Amino acid sequence: MAFESLTDKLSAAFRRLKSKGKLTEGDVKAAMREVRLALLEADVNYKVAKEFTKKISERAVGSEVMESLTPGQMVVKIVDEELTALMGGGEAHLKMPSSGPCVMMLCGLQGAGKTTHAAKLGRLLKKQGHRPLLVACDVYRPAAIKQLQIVGEQAGVSVFEEGQGDPIQISKDAVRHAKDYGNDFVLIDTAGRLQIDEKLMAELQNIQKAVEPSEILLVVDSMTGQEAVNVAKTFDEKLGITGVILTKLDGDTRGGAALSVKAVTGKPIKFIGVGEKLDDIEVFHPDRMASRILGMGDVLTLIEDAQSKLDEKEAAKTAKRLVQNKLDFNDLLAQFDQVKKMGPMRGILEKFGMDTRKLSDNQLDDHLIDREKAIILSMTLEERAKPAVINPSRKRRIAAGSGAKVEDVNKLLKSMEQMQKLMKMMKNKKGRRRWMPPMGMPGGMPFQSR
Repeated sequence: MAFESLTDKLSAAFRRLKSKGKLTEGDVKAAMREVRLALLEADVNYKVAKEFTKKISERAVGSEVMESLTPGQMVVKIVDEELTALMGGGEAHLKMPSSGPCVMMLCGLQGAGKTTHAAKLGRLLKKQGHRPLLVACDVYRPAAIKQLQIVGEQAGVSVFEEGQGDPIQISKDAVRHAKDYGNDFVLIDTAGRLQIDEKLMAELQNIQKAVEPSEILLVVDSMTGQEAVNVAKTFDEKLGITGVILTKLDGDTRGGAALSVKAVTGKPIKFIGVGEKLDDIEVFHPDRMASRILGMGDVLTLIEDAQSKLDEKEAAKTAKRLVQNKLDFNDLLAQFDQVKKMGPMRGILEKFGMDTRKLSDNQLDDHLIDREKAIILSMTLEERAKPAVINPSRKRRIAAGSGAKVEDVNKLLKSMEQMQKLMKMMKNKKGRRRWMPPMGMPGGMPFQSR
C-alpha cells in the first residue's frame, strides 16, 4: 500500500501530541520536525515539505481549540486540511470543449503505463455513458499498436489506427473519424522515450498544434518518486500539461510524487492507477487521499465502488431477507459474488481505515471466498435453503465434493447460525435492524469464525 511508512510516522507523531492536555510551541515544533522528516523520507520535495510544516506550525501555535477536539486532534485536523490543499484542494474536472469531441493527449516516458491507462480511462468514461475512441499514435515501439488494440478490446472501447504512419496525420484523421461516428472523447496514445529528448517533444508539440486537445494528461510512475515530479515539470514547460495520471499507487511507493506534483508544477493530479486491472483507475480526490495518508480510510470511494460494481436489486433482495431473518446459503452465495466484484480484500479493508498489516495472510486470502463457495455449491438446493437438515453424513459428502474438510463445513454452518442469531439480536422493538457489516466481509460472517 502507498504511504504506509509515511502513515506510520505521522501516526507516531500525532500520538505523542494527543497524549498531552495542552500543547506548547515547543510541542508543535517537535512534532513538525518529525512530520518534515517523514515527508522527506517519503520523497516529498524539500521546499514543499518545509513550506507545508511551516503553514501547519503557524496555524497550530496559538489557535483556538474547538470544543469537540483536544489540542492533539486539532493539529491532526489542521494537517488533514493542509494535506488536502497541498494536493489540489478538490477534484480537478476534465475540460470539455464547447463543441465537438473532447480530445485528450496522453503523454509520458516509456514504461509509465500510457497505453494501459488510455484503455483504463476509456473504460471509465464508457461506464459513465460516454463513447470514447482510443487512438494508436505510438508508431515506434514494437507491438504498441497491437497492445492498444488488445487492451481496447478488453475495455470494450473502439481503437483507431492507421499502422506505422505519421502520428500527426493519424491524430487528425482520428478526430475527423470521431466527429463522423459520434465519439465524444478521443484519447490519443502518444509515443514515449526512455528519457526526454527534443525529437519526442517536437512530435508531441506538432500533435498538439494539429488537434488542439482540451486535455494534455501526463502519465507518470509514482514509484519513481521525485523523478516523476521533475518529468512533470519538464513536460509542463514544453507542452503546458493540464493534469497528471499517477500510476502504481497500489504498490510499495513512498508517495512523494502525489504530495509534490501540484505544488511544484501547479497542475493537478486528475486520475490515479491503483492496480493492474482495467477497472483499477480512480478520479483523484485530494481530501480522500489525505484521509488515507492519515490512516482514516476512504469510505466515500468504497461507497462509489459499491454503487458502480454491485447489483442494486440483489442487494435490496438480501436486505429484505436480512430484516425478515430468512437468510440461507443461497443469500451468502450471492453476497460472495458481490464482494468479489469489489476487488482484493486488502484494498477494501484499507478503505475502511484498517491496518491490514495486523491481519493474518489467512484473513486477507482472496481465495477464501472461493473455498467457501465451493462448499456451498456442493450442497443440494434443500441444504442451502435449510441448513438445519445437514447431518454428519451430509457434512462428509459436502466436504468430499468441495475438496474441504468436515471441520471447514462445520465452521461455515456455525457462521450461518451466528449470523442468524445476530440478526435476531439486532432487531429493536419496532422490528428494524441496526447496521451490520456486509456478509462475506471482515466484521461480518463467515470470516469471523476464521
